Parts: sequence; structure tokens; C-alpha cells
Amino acid sequence: MSYIRKKAIAGLKHGDSFAVSRTFTEQDTIAFADISRDYNPVHFDDRFAETKNFRDRICHGLLVASMLTEIGGQIGWLASGMNLRFKKPVYFGDTIECCFTVTELDDRNRAKAEAVFKNQQEEIVIEAHLTGIVPGSPEKRILRTMLAEGDPTNKCR
Repeated sequence: MSYIRKKAIAGLKHGDSFAVSRTFTEQDTIAFADISRDYNPVHFDDRFAETKNFRDRICHGLLVASMLTEIGGQIGWLASGMNLRFKKPVYFGDTIECCFTVTELDDRNRAKAEAVFKNQQEEIVIEAHLTGIVPGSPEKRILRTMLAEGDPTNKCR
């Protein structure tokens, strides 16, 4: 089971930080294009990518940013806002680490967080500022029960 989910059940606090990493492939980009219907040639044609001053085709920015949803899904975070700043391209084969940190949390379970995405060279590729609602007592009880049942719908175990 996910250490992130366990921490969410125990109770999140200001400063809690979680990290996940992933290596992005050409197949990931193809699958994301099929779901999103974003067939921008910068993802598929070397010539087009070159005209944009990229050294190769690039992954969809929102595909890379979706790493946030792995962390948010483990927490049970209900997103209300996301502000993303795309700083550098992500190429096929790049390994990206997303570090998510809770920066504010009030007594109504409203939260703010920041996320920094870095590639294998430690270059920042995306910065994000997030708002949302974290689980309260009723949701934590259900998450606890889900864990006791083996958390069967959670593939991040």
C-alpha cells in the first residue's frame, strides 16, 4: 500500500512532502494523444520539433504534469485549482521526479501545495501551485477501511 495514502490517513500537515518519479516513453505520448486528442506535431514529427528549437520530439506537458494526480489520488486530494509553469521540455526517455509539498492547511481541510518537477539533470521542467481539499475524518475512516480490505482499486501499492 502507498506510504502517501498511509500519511493521508494519519493526517496531513504543513510541510509534508511526497515524491514520485517516472520515465516517459514515446508510447506514453502516443497513448496520451489518443486520450486527449492532442496530435500537435511537436510530439510526433522531428522536423516540426526542430523548428521550435527542440532537439527532438517532446512529451505533452500535461502528460508530465499528470504526475500530480498520482500523489493527489493517493492522498484523496480534491483539486480546486492548478497553476502550471512549463519551464523546459521533456523528451522521450527522460526520468522526471515530482516533489509535492503541502504549504498551507486550514481547519476546513482546504489546502495549498507546490510541486517541482525535475529531470535527471536536476533541471526544473515544471513548477506548480495547487489548491484543493484534503480528506477529513469521514474520508479518512473510509480510506482506513479500504486499506483493511487490501485497497483493491489502488494500483500504486
